[in-house]
Amino acid sequence: MSLNRLFSLCKIAVLPWFLSACQPSDSQPIERWRHAAEGARAADISNDGKLSVVSSIHHGISVWDIDKNALKFTWSQQQDNADNLVLAIDIADNNSHVVTANSEAFSLWNAETGESEGFYQVSESRIRDIAIANNGNYLLIGKSNGKVAHVTMANGRRLEFLGHSEKINTVDMLPNGRVAISGGNDFVAYVWDTQSGQVIYQFNHPSRVTKVALDPQGRYAFTADSKKDAHIWNLKTGKLVNSLKYTNRQEVFSSVRFSPDGTQLLTGAPTRKVSLWNIGTGQRIASWRVTPREDIRPAGAVVYSAAFRDNSTFITESSSGFAELWPLPQ
Repeated sequence: MSLNRLFSLCKIAVLPWFLSACQPSDSQPIERWRHAAEGARAADISNDGKLSVVSSIHHGISVWDIDKNALKFTWSQQQDNADNLVLAIDIADNNSHVVTANSEAFSLWNAETGESEGFYQVSESRIRDIAIANNGNYLLIGKSNGKVAHVTMANGRRLEFLGHSEKINTVDMLPNGRVAISGGNDFVAYVWDTQSGQVIYQFNHPSRVTKVALDPQGRYAFTADSKKDAHIWNLKTGKLVNSLKYTNRQEVFSSVRFSPDGTQLLTGAPTRKVSLWNIGTGQRIASWRVTPREDIRPAGAVVYSAAFRDNSTFITESSSGFAELWPLPQ
């Protein structure tokens, strides 16, 4: 079924309602596993740190059981090639489903059986980011034309959020699919209701918004821009909880994860850097550097995903193709 046919079942267009830095630790990972022989192009780790999904050039999409470091499934999204790789991955909060996307199409997968539940082409605009709700019930698709589509998979209902005036960079959604967040080149992040398209909160930034995230338990929202502002917001009130405090002129985030107890934040960056933050103070607690790729100079790696595994460790997936287990400060 084409995406246009899926979306034609019910199309709703909704107009906008405007309304101490620290140096990286020298700590080495506890364990390191190679998940992509020649580097990864995208990856995501489940919120409980038990499952990871990795996209690479030569091995397609690999699904890993992190507890056993065992390969569960190997998937091949249609039209994958060197120029059209899967570059966006999201795992449902309950680990039931996975969505993978390249710039022109996305696939829905059952993470328990390994079976494909659909492949959908997008012709209108390029896909910039994606998110999935529990049980694969809803998908969120951020696009280069500034629109964000919320799709109900059971009946094809499509709601388009038209609040942004420029291309979308980042999206996220609560596990039940009812609240979304999106950020774009228009310097704005919106939190909005996916049933009505109504804006709940509008968070303004001084430069383009490059990363947004929602706490799965509905406590916080995170927004960050391309220059120096990164904020944690109370999702119930819309009030600022804290801004991340760092002395660098610029800090860009490639991944964000809230701790289960809501006291800490784990971020990854395109500079190999992983940081642990205190939500209550905005201060960086500690930071680490993931293993770089050995075949490129200068050595580097993008941290695609980082997740708390338990109270004492966290795990990362990066463009180097390695999954790494790290100790948390005690």
